[in-house]
Amino acid sequence: MVVEERLRGFIHSLDSGNTKFLDRIEQEAISQNVPVIKKETQQFLKMLLSMNRPKKILEIGAAVGFSALFMAEYSPKDCNIVTIENYEKRILAARENFKNAGKENQITLIEGDAAVVLASMEKSFDFIFLDAAKGQYIHFLPDIIRLLENGGTLVTDNVLQDGDILESRFAVTRRNRTIHKRMREYLYEVMHNDALVSAVLPIGDGLTVSTKKG
Repeated sequence: MVVEERLRGFIHSLDSGNTKFLDRIEQEAISQNVPVIKKETQQFLKMLLSMNRPKKILEIGAAVGFSALFMAEYSPKDCNIVTIENYEKRILAARENFKNAGKENQITLIEGDAAVVLASMEKSFDFIFLDAAKGQYIHFLPDIIRLLENGGTLVTDNVLQDGDILESRFAVTRRNRTIHKRMREYLYEVMHNDALVSAVLPIGDGLTVSTKKG
């Protein structure tokens, strides 16, 4: 656990909430064990989106569409969002949610493996949200940096792995060791890459926030 539970509960008690539609999608996702961005991460993103007011957002990892709809709600009305998802069942749910929200013209969902999709993209973005398969973050990073505009913001979710990132690789379960190793590589690279200025924040399950240098 990254943040002590009493502190987490207090932070949640201060939350101003979302729309009823977002709340319903969030609760449905949680009931089906589909991961959604944590409440404290939502609070941080609200503030960051209000500050940056991005017009072109790329999301890697749509799941059922909650985070894309969340970003659409708290970004300028003329903002366009592209989101990538590879899991067919979640793609169907995301498309249905985008339709029910009336956001089909604002949010474009691209189906496919993110590594392949990113490599084929040429359009640049001023805000990128990375919340996909954690073991692949390090492989996505070169294309993410290429697609991020100078002065643009990259937010990466779930980088502290419920605190497991602090442990020796031999202290985590064998099946998670590759992810553990690759996430440590990602954190080192994102903090030391000459193209980025970055910070690691113990918010939710851990975030990195990066700005691409001009």
